[in-house]
Amino acid sequence: MSTPLRVFITGGTRGIGRAIALRFAREGAQVCVAARTSPDLDRVVEEIKAAGGDGEACQMNLRDHGSVEAAVFRAVDYCGGALDIVVNNAGTFDLAGIDATDMETWERLVGVNLTGPVLVLLEALPALRESRRAQIFNIASVLAREPVPGTALYAATKAGLAGLSAGLRADLAQEGIRVTTVFPRATDTDLVKPYKAQWAGVAFNKPEDVAEVVWEAWRADVAPAEVFVAEPR
Repeated sequence: MSTPLRVFITGGTRGIGRAIALRFAREGAQVCVAARTSPDLDRVVEEIKAAGGDGEACQMNLRDHGSVEAAVFRAVDYCGGALDIVVNNAGTFDLAGIDATDMETWERLVGVNLTGPVLVLLEALPALRESRRAQIFNIASVLAREPVPGTALYAATKAGLAGLSAGLRADLAQEGIRVTTVFPRATDTDLVKPYKAQWAGVAFNKPEDVAEVVWEAWRADVAPAEVFVAEPR
């Protein structure tokens, strides 16, 4: 009997993270979801099981290194000492010009969108090295390449995440660990709901569109360095 895929996803209870979790669950994966809120984690774990996978809740605050360490330890222990896939999906968003942004907002954006993935990988790399086909997915944003007004600071953190991916590809290629940056377009999630009225006329992808892109990138014989989610039809 083959070993199921062992997956760790941050921000796994809503939006894109939840969709990715359920996509891998349908393939019978062991899916560890990390987020801050325990009831949301429990709900998604039940959804993972209903979809055909095994699930584990890993409560975590991305801005607290000790919390990240504990969550990754729980996931690795649940998965028997190895991880095949780490998805750095958790993120935060703010729509405001730089003149209207305070340092607290900037530090939150950097802490969640950029420092958080670094902390996750510091803890998860030993478990990825135990996999025969490990892959890291960093969920960036098309705004990192094509920003719109009010997104300069958010775009900066997501561009930094793309830069982290590029550096990781250079560092980890010799070990066979694949690194893919995913660039979603506007996606209909709770994160952007407060701002949708300002983007009248913009076509939004569904979270499941992003999840399918991640699944196909995992299945590829040669891992794509970057994948862009297509515009919705």
